Amino acid sequence: MEALRIYLWILYLCLIIYGANSDPLEDKRALLEFLTIMRPTRSLNWNETSQVCNIWTGVTCNQDGSRIIAVRLPGVGLNGQIPPNTISRLSGLRVLSLRSNLISGVFPADFVELKDLAFLYLQDNRLSGPLPLDFSVWKNLTSVNLSNNGFNGTIPDSLSRLRRLQSLNLANNSLSGDIPDLSVVSSLQHIDLSNNYDLDGPIPDWLRRFPLSSYAGIDVIPPGGNYSLVEPPPPREQTHQKPKARFLGLSGTVFLLIVIAVSIVVVAALAFLLTVCYVRRNLRHNDGVISDNKLQKKGGMSPEKFVSRMEDVNNRLSFFEGCNYSFDLEDLLRASAEVLGKGTFGTTYKAVLEDATSVAVKRLKDVAAGKRDFEQQMEIIGGIKHENVVELKAYYYSKDEKLMVYDYFSRGSVATLLHGNRGENRIPLDWETRMKIAIGAAKGIARIHKENNGKLVHGNIKSSNIFLNSENNGCVSDLGLTAVMSPLAPPISRQAGYRAPEVTDTRKSSQLSDVYSFGVVLLELLTGKSPIHTTAGDEIIHLVRWVHSVVREEWTAEVFDIELLRYTNIEEEMVEMLQIAMSCVVKAADQRPKMSDLVRLIENVGNRRTSIEPEPEPELKPKSENGASETSTPSEI
Repeated sequence: MEALRIYLWILYLCLIIYGANSDPLEDKRALLEFLTIMRPTRSLNWNETSQVCNIWTGVTCNQDGSRIIAVRLPGVGLNGQIPPNTISRLSGLRVLSLRSNLISGVFPADFVELKDLAFLYLQDNRLSGPLPLDFSVWKNLTSVNLSNNGFNGTIPDSLSRLRRLQSLNLANNSLSGDIPDLSVVSSLQHIDLSNNYDLDGPIPDWLRRFPLSSYAGIDVIPPGGNYSLVEPPPPREQTHQKPKARFLGLSGTVFLLIVIAVSIVVVAALAFLLTVCYVRRNLRHNDGVISDNKLQKKGGMSPEKFVSRMEDVNNRLSFFEGCNYSFDLEDLLRASAEVLGKGTFGTTYKAVLEDATSVAVKRLKDVAAGKRDFEQQMEIIGGIKHENVVELKAYYYSKDEKLMVYDYFSRGSVATLLHGNRGENRIPLDWETRMKIAIGAAKGIARIHKENNGKLVHGNIKSSNIFLNSENNGCVSDLGLTAVMSPLAPPISRQAGYRAPEVTDTRKSSQLSDVYSFGVVLLELLTGKSPIHTTAGDEIIHLVRWVHSVVREEWTAEVFDIELLRYTNIEEEMVEMLQIAMSCVVKAADQRPKMSDLVRLIENVGNRRTSIEPEPEPELKPKSENGASETSTPSEI
């Protein structure tokens, strides 16, 4: 009996393992046929050899991997009519989102096969023709959005039989006829029939409990007379009496003066109110689409309505080839977000999407370039594919917003790893990792400098723009933005300490000024100090000048981070790296090495690395606040 029980457990585990590694083959073939015909402009990683459930962009399977239950492909450039007998073969499908594409034709008749369908999103396409007559075949429908298409004909009465329907959006189509009675759908929480100008019959009482925007733009005529969204006041009784020249005993002239005075007060009050509204609107505008806590606060304006108010509403996120993200601007606006940092060119957020995907979104400020120049620069940046350059996944441009989307790096920036949490629970950044950061960042910048016929400049190199990839190698982000931003004002506190002297004077970055900034990053890695920091006595210390002064006085050992003194046999490497860093931060730009030479030099140092086993911390002489020993102080800070 015990042996039988063990056998059954083994069989059960085998079935689980088999199920986890198997593909829903029929569903897979159906989607591949769909993809072949629809020809999306964004590249999708769908192919015969890869696993559907764990790999394919926008596809979700059930727990045992036997059926596909969700397909989400918003804004991927699907083109043409949905081919019959493709999507409809996904008999377990519960979620279908094909919004914001270029899909044309009529509503697919074979969708009646999708008996489990609960969420249907086909908005912002080019669909036309009548809506399905019998919506009751989808008894589980919970949310339907068919807005911003060209559907015509009547709204089917069968919608009233959807007992689970919570949201219905048919706005901005060409629907006509009577508005069906959906009062029996007690679960309905949101409805939008706006801007279907051919709908007629009176607006029913059940629809009036929804906001006015739910039926704005509908020209309806109730039985027996005209109708408007605002009921007119009842007509005054007609009298044949001669108008009186006096009001409460006042003469006509006095009464006229009172009316004029009151009018002036009313006009002034209205002007004041409009001014206040204008100021508040500008303040909200300056705060932008993304707030500090949410890309869209709960209970706020819906993404569709917000985007519709932005100029150039047809703009959507532009993804680069090979990107496997499956979301659009609407998803991004709806995502929860937290501020990661505020930098020279804007604020960066961590955005968590509905499917739990995390991305980094940079919201740019002070963009001077027009749309065409901006897009050209983004194409240059997005075309760089290198393991040591953080890849730009997508961008967005409108009059009011400019966004850039990157992968999110959970370990944070080099600045955080170096300077964050210097308390008791800190995990020191070891020498090997610091070398990998230096080599990786150097390779990334060298690759950037080769782009655009060897003319591309990063322009914003600092430790907060360098991240660690899965192999602990440095990756450079935030590149190439100086070409599209407004000229920077001379005092830039957030990048103070990184800027080369010639950039401070001319406000123009170059590849050699990138070398200077990279040299400052190397000094950070070696010293553990920020480019500009203060002592306990509030004395401001400029890292480059401080290192120069210490080296000049031949106290080189005082330069290095105390955390590095735990390691043996690295003194020679540290000194060599210090010499490389010092060659980068010389004042004369033409005397600095090129990034390609720096890659070779740093790799040579790394190749000579010997044992770096930690040893107990040695006793150190007390240091003064500026980092030198108490018995002597540098002559220049």
